Amino acid sequence: METRRQRYSEATKQALVEVAERLFTAHGYSATSLDAIAAGADVTKGALYHHFSGKQAIFEAAFERVQSRATTGIADAAAGHPDPWDKAQAGMRAFLEAVQEPGYRQVVVSDGPSVLGHERYREQEERSTYALVDEIVRSVLTAEGRDLDDAMLDTFTRIFFGAMSAAGGSVAVSDDPAAAALRVEAAIGVILAGLQRLLDEGAGALAPGATSRT
Repeated sequence: METRRQRYSEATKQALVEVAERLFTAHGYSATSLDAIAAGADVTKGALYHHFSGKQAIFEAAFERVQSRATTGIADAAAGHPDPWDKAQAGMRAFLEAVQEPGYRQVVVSDGPSVLGHERYREQEERSTYALVDEIVRSVLTAEGRDLDDAMLDTFTRIFFGAMSAAGGSVAVSDDPAAAALRVEAAIGVILAGLQRLLDEGAGALAPGATSRT
């Protein structure tokens, strides 16, 4: 049974991450101090170090919080559509909305790669959204009884995951994120329409070495 002290400790940790996210979003990583985070959560710096080893550790917790919120929003949007194509479109729109949020733009896109390092950044990104992309891609490609092998399904997931990551980054750093999101949605819509045409021709059209009919 969780004790009162444990509940207080967890509440303190949560408060620190919430304050850290807010400050990192507003000021960026380099301009945010541990003193400011501790003061914002109304705890001592020693209490902060009880939960986190340092600034990078609490940044990573804030990063995970932003990513988790985005992933939940995408999953909820996609879940409301039984048709796999509608599901893919809804998930894409929710993703493009998430990357326009100030926290995502600053914490994930602007500071994430440099603070976490490329390898750790990719690990975090894949942990939060890769499984969701894989689920959506597989639901589209295997709809109506289509039979594609796992290797091909994995390949499509990797391609779409990479494309969405790059597209999300371009939207997040754009001077006009809303306009950039519309362009990305239009471009991916064309890609999905082409994929749908290939699928209508039969799963064999997606087999390695196959060419589509003209």
